[in-house]
Amino acid sequence: MTGTPLPGMRIVAVVSGDVITSGDVENRARLFALSTGLPTTPEVIDRLRTQIGNQLVDERLRLQEAQRRKVVIPDKQIAGAIHDIEQRNNMPEGAMRERLAALGVSVRTLIDQIRVQLAWTQVLREQLADKLNVTDAEIDEQMRLHQAQMGRPEYRVGEIFIPVDDPVNISDAQRFAETVIGELRSGALFSAVAAQFSQTQTALEGGELGWVQPDQLDPQVARLVVEMPVGAVSNPVKVPGGFDIVTLQGKRSVGSDIGTFVTLRQVFLPFTDPLDPQHPTDQQRQLLEKARGLTTSIKNCAQMEQTAKSNPSARPVDPGEVRLETVNPVPFRDLLAKLPVGEASQPLVANDGIAVVIVCSKEQKNAAVQTKEDVRRRLITDRVEMVSRQLMRDLRRKATIQRFDHAA
Repeated sequence: MTGTPLPGMRIVAVVSGDVITSGDVENRARLFALSTGLPTTPEVIDRLRTQIGNQLVDERLRLQEAQRRKVVIPDKQIAGAIHDIEQRNNMPEGAMRERLAALGVSVRTLIDQIRVQLAWTQVLREQLADKLNVTDAEIDEQMRLHQAQMGRPEYRVGEIFIPVDDPVNISDAQRFAETVIGELRSGALFSAVAAQFSQTQTALEGGELGWVQPDQLDPQVARLVVEMPVGAVSNPVKVPGGFDIVTLQGKRSVGSDIGTFVTLRQVFLPFTDPLDPQHPTDQQRQLLEKARGLTTSIKNCAQMEQTAKSNPSARPVDPGEVRLETVNPVPFRDLLAKLPVGEASQPLVANDGIAVVIVCSKEQKNAAVQTKEDVRRRLITDRVEMVSRQLMRDLRRKATIQRFDHAA
């Protein structure tokens, strides 16, 4: 048996010799609390305990299969995944580690979770092998079907899938889903919660399914999505293998989604202390003067990039192409809309520092144009998800799993 628990920790499950302890469960609950804003009280942890235990059992099964296949995930890949999570949630680099430390949770809890997710993706790619090679004929057929749908509605959907591996666990899974939904409706970030608890291959992308048509969804989910207002979060939806929680992020017509897209560059000058507008520090006054100088002197994006190299910060110099209609907060959206291309903004003062931005390009484009690469990626995702669920059923059937949940 591996994973001997420390004094004071109790065993909640043993998965083919690997021990899961009450400490593992509580650390994962605190990690979830970081994502949702839930308080880490004993009552909250107790509500989450069963579902977290089930998730940790599945993760051990996945890790054991990855180890059996000698899959190794480099630390650099894990660091990249953490960076992606921070970017999706508008967090500066290193913020995840700081927040975990503030909650008394080892960063190892997050690293272990991401390592399993990445290793499982590699296992599935090995399992699929040549089936990952999508043919031109398959892509062309999907493009033809897409063309036939022109003008019909399609929906941008996010999902959190909560598996039910045994019918006796269905009430626990539903109760957990309702807890998650309550936090989502109170303002928790859907992408952060999906990254923590969704058991599909979209978890590392924040549960993002992208733009889909109703016939690409489970019928129960499709019926909800076509009636939901944008921004809504569904009740638990019973689907094959578990429950889905879905959010509707947008609606449009197939082939038609005209929007304004901008590219920009930015310099961020961080404060050493949080800003008190009534009593700014000397450093904050100096940075404001410096930012005003940048507004006057910078005339193009190349100069902004060069300036950013001399003033490195956690914020990216180039945040990538941005759709103007989706930018928040609204005052920043309005600023980008009005700012002429090639003109640096006035200093933008926030609690943690000052930014100066410049718009490099601004153009209207049809975001609904589907490329062959889009089709290829979607077909692969569908195949990977199907194989994932089948392989998990096989691993559960073959494994020796002992649970001691009530003793925890």
